[in-house]
Amino acid sequence: METPKGTIKEHTIKSNELGEEIQLLIYLPANFSPLYKYSLLIAQDGRDYFQLGRIGRLADEYLFEREIENLIIVGIPYKNVEDRRSKYHPDGEQHQPYIRFLAHELVPFLDQEFPTYQMGSTRALIGDSLGATVSLMTALQYPHTFGKVLLQSPYVDEQVLDLVKNFTKAELVEIYHIIGNQETEVHTTNGKISDFLKPNRELAAIIQSKSFTYFYDEFNGDHTWTYWQPDLKRALKMMF
Repeated sequence: METPKGTIKEHTIKSNELGEEIQLLIYLPANFSPLYKYSLLIAQDGRDYFQLGRIGRLADEYLFEREIENLIIVGIPYKNVEDRRSKYHPDGEQHQPYIRFLAHELVPFLDQEFPTYQMGSTRALIGDSLGATVSLMTALQYPHTFGKVLLQSPYVDEQVLDLVKNFTKAELVEIYHIIGNQETEVHTTNGKISDFLKPNRELAAIIQSKSFTYFYDEFNGDHTWTYWQPDLKRALKMMF
């Protein structure tokens, strides 16, 4: 029997925090019904997760086989490289407004539109590279809103490390974290080459020293979707 396919709808939401319209790609499972309740997975780099990550197809399979809980996936695409950096990078000028948009505008909109559980433990953020960075920083600023975060090769700097060091509510947040053991010379969008592996190991050590529910793994590979895409199988199953 063929796996029933969910639908991906496009929405736009007006953000006062950012002063712009934000596009959303919303995946609803094949058997979607307002009679059920749903967990939420919010993806930065939204189009990449659907196209390169094929996250919708993966959810179709898992939901059909009842291997994960009922799930709505919301992808937030970026407009271009500059837009992505401005919103996701800790030094980006729209970084804080974007984090507030996620917590104060997107979540209430989704809770109003869809039959969600409306609890932090049933809301997750996911991202790769800078998308993972902003996902982590958002969850740590709003741990009651976002109880799960999935990090695929996050960009880690002192601000990120300090935020985790000073975080006091580790029992509220569950973290899934992967990094490639070859991510020592990553070409970043600002034209520089960075070692991602060393700061990710530092981040892992700090997270492990606290009471987070935490999964960490180093895969054999570099900073590309070639490795992030297959990893989603484990990530989704483990977190949902």
